[in-house]
Amino acid sequence: MDPILIGKGITDDIAVTLLPRFGNRHGLVAGATGTGKTVTLMTLAEGFSRLGVPVFLADVKGDVAGLAVPGDGSEKLAQRAAEIGVAGYAPAASPVVFWDLYGQLGHPVRTTVSEMGPTLLARILELNDTQAGVLDIVFKLADDRGLLLLDLDDLRALLNLVAEERKDVSTEYGLVSAQSVAAIQRALLRLSQDGGEKFFGEPALELADIMRVNHDGRGVIGILAAAQLILKPRLYSTFLLWLLSELFEKLPEVGDLEKPKLVFIFDEAHLLFDDAPAALVQRIEQVVRLIRSKGVGVYFCSQFPDDVPANILGQLGNRVQHALRAFTPRDQKAVKTAAETFVPNPRLDVVATLSQLGTGEALVSTLQDKGVPSPVQKTLVAPPRCRMGSITDAERSQVRAGSPVAGRYDNAVNRESAAEILARRTQQAAEQAKAPAARTREQDDGQEGGFSQAIKDAIFGTRRRQGMIETMAKQTTRTVGTKLGNQIVRGILGGIFGGKR
Repeated sequence: MDPILIGKGITDDIAVTLLPRFGNRHGLVAGATGTGKTVTLMTLAEGFSRLGVPVFLADVKGDVAGLAVPGDGSEKLAQRAAEIGVAGYAPAASPVVFWDLYGQLGHPVRTTVSEMGPTLLARILELNDTQAGVLDIVFKLADDRGLLLLDLDDLRALLNLVAEERKDVSTEYGLVSAQSVAAIQRALLRLSQDGGEKFFGEPALELADIMRVNHDGRGVIGILAAAQLILKPRLYSTFLLWLLSELFEKLPEVGDLEKPKLVFIFDEAHLLFDDAPAALVQRIEQVVRLIRSKGVGVYFCSQFPDDVPANILGQLGNRVQHALRAFTPRDQKAVKTAAETFVPNPRLDVVATLSQLGTGEALVSTLQDKGVPSPVQKTLVAPPRCRMGSITDAERSQVRAGSPVAGRYDNAVNRESAAEILARRTQQAAEQAKAPAARTREQDDGQEGGFSQAIKDAIFGTRRRQGMIETMAKQTTRTVGTKLGNQIVRGILGGIFGGKR
């Protein structure tokens, strides 16, 4: 199988290549901004695709989308390709599927809350250890009660349930405080405002759809639109880490193949490790170390090689290092780190060369026969055949219209899960509570009717006996008559006695 041509050695005038059978030994593309990292990534993606290897990478700046359309075929690029020795160089597009967590520039990418799991979800939500422990309890409670956690509404419903049954839950699973539950709910609100609501749900992404080979045997390149997503670095990095973890957990062991089953490119790799807890870094190291036996090659892209922890950096066998500008102590340390990771070349001063590389030039070392790294070469990187820049909305729409997964993910599905089940149980409980109350009111109404009639009879009377009003009227009449008679008598007697005086 033909190797992937990366470029041509400037010092030794030899072809610099990457052998497909070592494509699963991972790699690193590093360099300062504007030195040509993106072009190198596009060249690698095209090379793997032409070998029939699917590729998945993020488009952070919007220019990686150019893989979907042919290049402009300029004379300058043709001359450079001829100088490097690119056989049959001509403008060409690669088979591409666009993806987008927000569903705007590509097919929506979704996963369920259960598939994400409490560890990665806690990282997205930026929870502390105590709050992350409460989230573990929420997931365990959902499992024990058979409640599906598909979207954020399901998770909110479980949090409300935990808050209502906090004492019982604390007794059975561990202490749960109202403050921790409230903190998680606030974090969910922030995630929802950042657009995370669209990421959780169904239909969930099938791994087979990012590992496609088209009708002519070329690997399909999955491009994740990340220009907006990168503004939410935790969501961006955790999504890619989740996808990598899914590949690790679900793909079978295949050992070393003639070529990888998938190449996974992680751009802006420093975001993955920034503020990551030690347990998470250890998990990433484990995945990177073991996933190669499942036929997946992982390529990190970042500005500095030491953005990647040393234990992981040591596992990256294929290196492309673009220029580093040693302006600050941080830059000088990065230059030294980069130089130390290469196999020395007696004809090359690596430290001096790193700060003198031009755009499109790089120091390259790849694994050769028996997996031994080649001596570092100063390399003129080969140009890709695609457009090196962004595409128009019309071109993107045309690519999406011919997508092999068109219509599969575009419409969300909301099947019955925890939120719906708990809402139904609450409604049933409310209806059951209303039924005895209604019966009690009917009984009271009946009793009230009999009691009212008795009062009415007592006040107004019946045919057989007089009522209170009639009795009081008679008494009043008698009393008034008596008083009036007494007044008349007193008047007469007063006149008589007055006359006597």
